[in-house]
Amino acid sequence: MIVLPAVDILAGKAVRLAGGEFDSQTVYDVDPLDAALRWVEQGARALHVVDLDGARSGAPANLEHVARIASTVGVPVQVGGGLRSVDAVHDAINAGAARVVLGTAAYRDVDFLDQVVAENGDRVVVSVDARNGRLAAAGWTEQTDIPAESVVQTLGARGVRRFVYSSIERDGLLTGPDLDAARSIADAVRGSFIYSGGVSSLDDLSALARLRQVNLTGVIVGKALYEQRFTVGEAQQALA
Repeated sequence: MIVLPAVDILAGKAVRLAGGEFDSQTVYDVDPLDAALRWVEQGARALHVVDLDGARSGAPANLEHVARIASTVGVPVQVGGGLRSVDAVHDAINAGAARVVLGTAAYRDVDFLDQVVAENGDRVVVSVDARNGRLAAAGWTEQTDIPAESVVQTLGARGVRRFVYSSIERDGLLTGPDLDAARSIADAVRGSFIYSGGVSSLDDLSALARLRQVNLTGVIVGKALYEQRFTVGEAQQALA
């Protein structure tokens, strides 16, 4: 299991949202490349980059920053946010994304999903973002009553093998991970997944590791790193 530091880009800056709310943001780096380089210097083996402007608008808005990061850091970069068309996926890959993270479009447009999976295979990751276990869509701005587990099962039946599960009511709040949700999603995933949301301490990371879910392959960490609660190296050791 590895730690994936988050680089969330909004208006060209590296930020963190609180609870997935765009009106509740903290700017940590004026240039997101600075954040990316810091995490790699600390030992990050991969990065999770989110184009928040793209997630909100429905089309990529920060691919120039993605390209700068991907061409500089020397580790794989998975990229999400606004990838709702085949052309947008191509643009992200051309910008250097090792993996593309789909959200809303994966649930709403099966033809799009099928084409992207057919063309890119395991480079496709679907992010299942949930509040209290129920799917949220459109850059977290739309709430549904659909259980996250059923979404994972439906997508798995269409060939998706990599997922991100985000407990967005915990995102950026340092309240600890949702261990019950992680167990439940592990049972639903036929493939692998990465957990995101609420990590605040090395103990939180150790608790996720102690779940001993073989298909849980990584943990996305954002605010706890930006707030210097621990380093990437310390996080990696806790997961190991």
